[in-house]
Amino acid sequence: MPKAIARSKTKRSVAKRFKITATGKVVRSKAGRRHLLECKSSKSKRKLGKQVVVEDCDVSRVKLNLPFGLR
Repeated sequence: MPKAIARSKTKRSVAKRFKITATGKVVRSKAGRRHLLECKSSKSKRKLGKQVVVEDCDVSRVKLNLPFGLR
């Protein structure tokens, strides 16, 4: 019987934390918006709600764990 071809699976923890845009950029949410929000200003809470682009040095590792995302 021939060997099965190795399949790369999506790492579910990465899929929940990162998203690949239509242009191929990787975006993530900022940390610090879960609890202890009373002491944070409205301005900082607004800024924490935005998504940011992942640094270039981390993009390749994220895309390896998301094989079915856009390349």
